[in-house]
Amino acid sequence: MSPLSTRQALRRRTWSLFIFFFLPGLIMASWATRTPAIRDVLAVSTAEMGVVLFGLSVGSMSGILCSAWLVKRFGTRKVIRAAMLMGVAGIIIMSSALWFGVALLFSLGLAVLGGGLGSAEVALNVEGAIVERELGKTVLPMMHGFFSLGTLVGAGIGMTLTALNFRADFHILLAGLVTIVPVFIALRAIPEGVGKESAEEKKQNAINRRPFYKDIQLLLIGVVVLAMAFAEGSANDWLPLLMVDGHGFSPTSGSLIYAGFTLGMTLGRFFGGWFIDRYSRVAVVRASALMGGLGIALIIFVDSAWVAGASVILWGLGASLGFPLTISAASDTGPDAPTRVSVVATTGYIAFLVGPPLLGFLGEHYGLRSAMLVVLSLIAIAFLVSRAVAKPERAEWQEEENAACR
Repeated sequence: MSPLSTRQALRRRTWSLFIFFFLPGLIMASWATRTPAIRDVLAVSTAEMGVVLFGLSVGSMSGILCSAWLVKRFGTRKVIRAAMLMGVAGIIIMSSALWFGVALLFSLGLAVLGGGLGSAEVALNVEGAIVERELGKTVLPMMHGFFSLGTLVGAGIGMTLTALNFRADFHILLAGLVTIVPVFIALRAIPEGVGKESAEEKKQNAINRRPFYKDIQLLLIGVVVLAMAFAEGSANDWLPLLMVDGHGFSPTSGSLIYAGFTLGMTLGRFFGGWFIDRYSRVAVVRASALMGGLGIALIIFVDSAWVAGASVILWGLGASLGFPLTISAASDTGPDAPTRVSVVATTGYIAFLVGPPLLGFLGEHYGLRSAMLVVLSLIAIAFLVSRAVAKPERAEWQEEENAACR
């Protein structure tokens, strides 16, 4: 294959990954914006709705725990295809549950959707990390930026259809169905067999691999992603309420301020790659921790609504690169990228799962502004261990893995 053909194939592969990150964001925002209507259709209380939504957490964690094994067994292309179609199946089940008004069926649909998207997580990030190495520049944050863009587009469509009183079950069904054609088009650019472990690679990985709990660098990378994912998840779950209860904003203003956080996340992911390539991953983690920590500290300690409202931009920018940057670090700092990426991604998901109830408990007893001290402390720790994400010198195992990918 000529160099020109190789570059064209790599460009198509990159854009296909942009699509694969965009579609889950679109799907997630499509149903999330309709949660008030969903609660009413299912005739459940707010507490019962929390139990229904737990299906998504169960499915997501189950999917991501299986994803490394699936990638090594079947390759990224087959996992992405099956996972995306599984997500569509989950959407269809959710729509059917709303049609019949069955809360348990809706929770099952969420579990199927979460299982599909969780299974795709490692496959997409392994693909993204390989594309980064082939291109010689950082693009994984921009791929995650397309997820954020998908949530913005999905939220905009959701708010519009809500205002038009469009039925939630039809909206959710359409959101799932429109993803099918783009999935199969984008799949054509993903090469077959990437990430699939041959017998020789399996033997070599068994020799080179240490248990993750003995890999100090991987554990420290996990600390960074835990802190940054905690910062991201705490804003997603609590920011509007934090603004309303902690700084006296109206519910509408609280939602608009959350949009400011999302904007910061999106901008950080789209433009963060340039800073990583120019200043290094370590420098960007430190700068991100400082920005995020400053934004959260201003919200906690400064009793000014306007300062708090403006500080969410810093919070969003600071949290934006944590997940994609640590995924890149996990992929290229040791052999067996699927397993390493799975460990780091699972750590991030643990933060998303543990964060809401922990901060809710602390907020109930000490107030949400005081509860955010936990997030601030974790970000400070991430700053201290940021050296763990440094790019390594090129190792023999990297050359072997790149040759296998080609």
